[in-house]
Amino acid sequence: MSEKFKTKYRIASARLQSYDYKRAGMYFITICTKNRMHFFGEIQYGIMKHSELGICVITEWTNTPAIRPDMNLELGAFVVMPNHFHAILIIGENEYNSHFGRRRGGDGGSGSGFDTDDDNDAGRDAMHCVSTTGDGIGARSGAQNANRKNAFKPQSKNLASIIRGFKSSVTTYARENNIQFDWQPRFHDRMIRNQAEFNRISNYIANNPMNWGK
Repeated sequence: MSEKFKTKYRIASARLQSYDYKRAGMYFITICTKNRMHFFGEIQYGIMKHSELGICVITEWTNTPAIRPDMNLELGAFVVMPNHFHAILIIGENEYNSHFGRRRGGDGGSGSGFDTDDDNDAGRDAMHCVSTTGDGIGARSGAQNANRKNAFKPQSKNLASIIRGFKSSVTTYARENNIQFDWQPRFHDRMIRNQAEFNRISNYIANNPMNWGK
């Protein structure tokens, strides 16, 4: 495939190329609607009034751990806004990430999800965009970091596959019910590093509707 073809029809991956998104941890996720259209409802006096599709988003996200029981998922705070969705997703230790062994700075598998291995995590807590469209989600770029190949090339049983499935289920509902709708083709994710950051992000999510006017 030529570079010109890839540029025209693919969205290049902007992920952290050395990080495996199967790893146990806590992730702060933001997904936006296409062109920031208000598909999910409206804010009235600081309270989110969900549309039919907004309620679908809540239902599909709430069902995510049950749909993927083998991934040991937990949901933190989340909120559906008129044109975007915020959530904390916790990926626990499972058969797909067990090769990482015991998490540094943890308690040997209690599910805290915090990783304090600064040598391996340098820079990964910066906000970055990830494509969730196409069959490879930009993972065939062949990018390397210090001779380490992209660890998430097969897009399954990891963060991107979870988001892809969630987005697809909402889109399917919209199509089946003749609701005009499209997602923005990328999502933002941030690794939550410690309890203080977890608390701060949880509060930010909870207060999002009230702060909408700001």
